[in-house]
Amino acid sequence: MSVTSGSLLVAGTTSDAGKSVLTAGICRWLARQGVRVAPFKAQNMSNNSMVAPDGAEIGRAQAMQAAAAGIPAEAAMNPVLLKPGSDMRSQLVVLGKAVGEASAQGYWGAGEGRARLLATVLDSYDDLRSRFDVVICEGAGSPAEINLRRGDIVNMGLARARGLPVIVVGDIDRGGVFAALYGTLALLDAADQSHLSGFVINKFRGHRELLDPALTQINALTGRPVLGVLPYLHGIWIDAEDAVAVERPYATQPPAGAGEAAREGEWKGETLRVAVLRLPRISNFTDIDALALEPGIAVRFVTTPAETADADLVVVPGTRATVGDLGWLRRQGLDIVLQRRAEAGRPVLGICGGYQMLGTDIQDDIESASGTVDGLGLLPVVTRFAADKTLRRPVGYADSTPVTGYEIHHGQVETRGGDPWFTSAPGGGGTPLDGCRSGAVRGTLWHGILENDEFRRSYLTEVARLAGRDFVPAPGTSFAAARQAQFDTLADAVEQHLDTAALLRLIEHGPTPGLPNLRPGL
Repeated sequence: MSVTSGSLLVAGTTSDAGKSVLTAGICRWLARQGVRVAPFKAQNMSNNSMVAPDGAEIGRAQAMQAAAAGIPAEAAMNPVLLKPGSDMRSQLVVLGKAVGEASAQGYWGAGEGRARLLATVLDSYDDLRSRFDVVICEGAGSPAEINLRRGDIVNMGLARARGLPVIVVGDIDRGGVFAALYGTLALLDAADQSHLSGFVINKFRGHRELLDPALTQINALTGRPVLGVLPYLHGIWIDAEDAVAVERPYATQPPAGAGEAAREGEWKGETLRVAVLRLPRISNFTDIDALALEPGIAVRFVTTPAETADADLVVVPGTRATVGDLGWLRRQGLDIVLQRRAEAGRPVLGICGGYQMLGTDIQDDIESASGTVDGLGLLPVVTRFAADKTLRRPVGYADSTPVTGYEIHHGQVETRGGDPWFTSAPGGGGTPLDGCRSGAVRGTLWHGILENDEFRRSYLTEVARLAGRDFVPAPGTSFAAARQAQFDTLADAVEQHLDTAALLRLIEHGPTPGLPNLRPGL
């Protein structure tokens, strides 16, 4: 392929229509052709974030797309990130740094909050375009959310500001995809419609010939082609934004790309059962992806005590609302479950906000303004919330096993007993870095620890011993290799099922000229 230059915006009929995975697939497909490509999402609303190598906090979906493109993630790829702490307020992160709280009315109402960020968004986009051959932009929600069109900076507002061609992806598995495609176009004004140059149908299963008449008809009705029909790809688990956690494709057998040993199910003994508390403001539930990748591990998200009864390990994950979700946990009766597990020597793991809940008390005048709140008392640690957010990519050892991770938290944890989990030198030597161990309970502020293959296998072996399970992890499961295989699966789908020549024309030449307008347009 000759060097391609330009941009494309991938929009969707709804949230979770497939924008993130299609953007990743296109990035990977272009990268395989030798094109220097970068992802871009002007504004993201998600509690799944990570720390990029440049120290910026960005959405995990954009970090995943950067990995698909084979480049380091950076702040410019997601200049505006909203992290909901309640139904009405979100933390606002700009260029990777938290700058304060934003109310729903203040940010979305009349578009004024977003409008002030347009220059930042466009500067970030222009910066990427100056350094990469192609920038693949991902929209947010739907461009047809007409109540939010004024001041838009991520969908048609971005497309209009930079002359971008737009394709719209719809999820046929939900039903109503043709009405959604047609309606999305029809609700746009004439100027916005001129950018929408094609459709993609996602998650199709069945006989293609039964679909073809509808593809012809939607083309005739809208003047826009369907650029391809992507099949339902089973076992895709790469980083989501805030997709419903219980819909993640976890099972006792790993998803596609887990490695030969994992696909053959080469673990020994019994199945190990893991219950993850599905907190109302759960964040970074992608921490569990690597755990679920292991053959012989059955992972499920739970909300009631009964669902934890047969679990060998209970995980209390991260949260954007530590004190609020601790209250929910108590109302559900899950505090009693965790206390009884700890007393019986059955494994419990707390990550970030979940770790803070396991401590003796939480002093929070920042996130919830609740003052001092009693923790669950399962670990001898105290949490004090600080105004400044900690963003780090630490490196250490769990005994003699190397571990890397990333930190995103306001809560500063002080240990007052137990044993440190991660230290600066092998064998528990050097300086204690993070975490606490007491009995069968473990806690850490480090996200991403389970992506370390050697550490994950060591920890699961320990869990099996404490739970009395005859389980030995498969030796060949590689999280990094599985992730790369997922990227290639997406790129293969793009190459095999989309009109890639048409995609390249849009990227290089912009919106298709002379497109008809639908009525009613607004």
